[in-house]
Amino acid sequence: MNRLARGIEGKIRKYLYQLVVIALSFHHSAFAQSMDTHTKIPILCYHRFAPQINDEMTVKTVDFAKQLAWLKENGYAVISLDAAVGYLKGERVKIPDKPVVITVDDGHKSVYFEMLPVVKHYRVPVTLFIYPSAISNAPYALTWKQLQELEETGLFHVESHTYWHPNFKKEKKRLSAEKYDEFVTLQLGESKRVLEEKMGHEVKYLAWAFGIHDEMLQNKAKEAGYEAAFTIERKHAERDQPMMALPRYMILDPATPDVLKRLLR
Repeated sequence: MNRLARGIEGKIRKYLYQLVVIALSFHHSAFAQSMDTHTKIPILCYHRFAPQINDEMTVKTVDFAKQLAWLKENGYAVISLDAAVGYLKGERVKIPDKPVVITVDDGHKSVYFEMLPVVKHYRVPVTLFIYPSAISNAPYALTWKQLQELEETGLFHVESHTYWHPNFKKEKKRLSAEKYDEFVTLQLGESKRVLEEKMGHEVKYLAWAFGIHDEMLQNKAKEAGYEAAFTIERKHAERDQPMMALPRYMILDPATPDVLKRLLR
């Protein structure tokens, strides 16, 4: 074999070797992605915070701090809702082994005055599900300025909780089919529009008011442009669940670390 032929043969072998390496790398990546599909994600749902308890939906600020301390001490990683949804949709290959997501519904002013200092201390991401009709209007609610300040910390992110938190079951009984369809369109679409205008970013997620949802509502949420929606069914979120009905755990008083421990394990 002359020198030219040996050179050509060497190049061919090198090229084939590179193809094999690429193929094996792709196979390993695809295998790793296909294998990591079992992680279940507990998504927590809070409402209000206070030094003392006023009702069962209020969590003591000190108890919330103790819960975050317990999560940190026991190796849990508080991840963003975005990261969780990306994993549940199969777009993220890997998340921490012990993930937890924190969400807060309604936009109560205690998020700013009670929750914010604790979140700043532990540096955890929080998603706020807001119904915008109350913001800067209701005496119990946050203002638009406060919501902006919360997002500016880099720890809070605003998403949708319908426009004025209606009970869809009651409205369905009260309205004609045509009027009910229009009502749902307004509640889902107007909330998304106003929040995007006020907050200056895309709104992708929806928390169902009172946890009420059905097939029609889920389809309307998709039509409105939401990527995922969340209920208050008490179980971990995982990949085989409908993206428009992902479960969350509503955290009520008493909200001690022991309660959280039982819920997560």
